[in-house]
Amino acid sequence: MSDKPKATITALGHYVPDYRLTNAELETIVDTNDEWIRSRTGISERRILKDPDKATAFMGGEVAKEILKNRGIEASEIDCIIVATVTADYLFPATACLIQREIKATNAYGFDVSAACSGFLYALTTGSMMIESGRYKKVMVIGTDKMSSIVDYTDRATCIIFGDGGAGVLLEPTTEDHGIIDAIQRCDGTEAELLCQPGGGSLNPASEETVKAGMHYLKQEGRVVFKKATESMAAVSLEIMERNGLTNDDVDWFVPHQANERIITATGSRMGLDPSKVMLNISRYGNTTAATIPLCLYEWKDKLKKGDDVILASFGGGFTWGSIYVKWGGLK
Repeated sequence: MSDKPKATITALGHYVPDYRLTNAELETIVDTNDEWIRSRTGISERRILKDPDKATAFMGGEVAKEILKNRGIEASEIDCIIVATVTADYLFPATACLIQREIKATNAYGFDVSAACSGFLYALTTGSMMIESGRYKKVMVIGTDKMSSIVDYTDRATCIIFGDGGAGVLLEPTTEDHGIIDAIQRCDGTEAELLCQPGGGSLNPASEETVKAGMHYLKQEGRVVFKKATESMAAVSLEIMERNGLTNDDVDWFVPHQANERIITATGSRMGLDPSKVMLNISRYGNTTAATIPLCLYEWKDKLKKGDDVILASFGGGFTWGSIYVKWGGLK
């Protein structure tokens, strides 16, 4: 027991759209096939938010509502909402403000975190420090992205990978020996353009020329990203394990960002982990960017036991990457 509070996850929530974009349907849209997609990514289908009147904030709002329901609390009890996303409804206001409005969290403030696929881990680290400060009691951390809004469905290298969805957690203080124990975050902007959305910001604001040039779509150099993601996620996960005296036998669960099944397999192998310890759901959702890690936690919530040693890891555009060590405290 410790007098200093730690942040622990007390509730989970998720939302994925109903529409399933299968590999078979993609075969009718772009030059690809099911075997090619599955062998290279492990993806069979991904969810797509089809309603033109709904976007990232809608999905995040549904996540927030489920978190409140599962925890059995009112929205007025939430102190802060942190949203990880790269597909915000608007450049401003923040997606967190729209979610705050939707759930009527009258006592909360909120902000967005933009760190691509590492966004949820960055946001979770930020939220945990807020809890540890003693000034906040209930912080909601949500990862949500409508990746279909920035995917070029004529580019077979990227359109097969991404899907839409959201998931999140509620953080609360605990003085017990569990919760978010440690975190390591990294970034390196020297090769930022290898995974980015070139248009829409202040450098290349929206214009007829940027639209015609396809600059508002996600762009990536897949081979370079693959190599860096595998190396970086494994290295930072091993670093946080060593820093906390954990061996691969001690780790009960590894929760990697769901970018590509081959990246996940290679990362787990570098860490010396039994594949049964690695959470994997990319086949059904694809890469939902900031939502992948909390989606895994949500789907494995019945298998997670109090006291389990859990390692989270991600890699994303920026480049950004990181790892968090969580000792699972059990949901309330």
